[in-house]
Amino acid sequence: MKLVAGNSNRALAEAIAAYLNLPLTKSVVRRFADMEVFVEIQENVRGEDVFVIQSTSYPANDHLMELLIIIDALKRASARRITAVLPYYGYARQDRKPQARTPISAKLVANLIVTAGADRVLTLDLHAGQIQGFFDIPTDNLFSAPVITRDIQSHYEGQNLMIVSPDVGGVVRARAIAKRLNADLAIVDKRRERAGESEVMNIIGDVSGRSCILVDDIVDSAGTLCNAAQALLDAGATQVSAYVTHGVLSGGAVARVSSSALKELVISDSIHATEAVRVAQNIRTITIAPLIGEAMHRTSEERSVSSLFD
Repeated sequence: MKLVAGNSNRALAEAIAAYLNLPLTKSVVRRFADMEVFVEIQENVRGEDVFVIQSTSYPANDHLMELLIIIDALKRASARRITAVLPYYGYARQDRKPQARTPISAKLVANLIVTAGADRVLTLDLHAGQIQGFFDIPTDNLFSAPVITRDIQSHYEGQNLMIVSPDVGGVVRARAIAKRLNADLAIVDKRRERAGESEVMNIIGDVSGRSCILVDDIVDSAGTLCNAAQALLDAGATQVSAYVTHGVLSGGAVARVSSSALKELVISDSIHATEAVRVAQNIRTITIAPLIGEAMHRTSEERSVSSLFD
């Protein structure tokens, strides 16, 4: 195995390398004066099984171009197999046409990655599972459920838990966590009036006297989570926490979470944490490096990845 890291999340790449007990391949990913991306792989990768670790997080377009150019460099250096490891797959929310004359950008990005020369894709908690079908190459969508479940068990053991989906679309994800914890499930029914804003309408399930944990895949503006937390407390919940895989947290999201009714927001390190996230009192980060590292190891040895989630 060879591991190549882009600039999007160097800390996660180093944690994965430490788990696998392998060094990161020496490479240079830098910018020319006009901000063009330049890549140089400084080790021999001919005939190697290479994994490129790169989240397409903010700035999404820069990190996506880095990924594509790294893949192209590896292909031209005769790597035997190139696996694009995307802890966070940007553009995943644009997975359909919500109205006339709009793109399906998640499919376009998939086409770009395939055309660049990737042979496999390894990603985590896709916004919509069917995005796997956008790729014409084998794609493994890992689930953070085992990591989240262990953390909930260690921090909330003995509490009267209720797992809550912040919207109808996330019910499958929340149900999987609830099943692992043998906990009940509730759903927040909301109506989104415009992009970036949400209005909580109803709580489906009795949360009175329960310690509620909201579970979602992406937190961006954090409006949905904060509104849902307040609605749950108004409905009688004793406390509300949230577990989210991808902490995008753009704009004023960190301030919104800090001043919200959430006891804590727990995110994974699939996206490199900003300074504001690191110093926030009620935001905590857990690592998914062992999960991704183990999946990469099994992929390299042609062993089952799905058995990680049995």
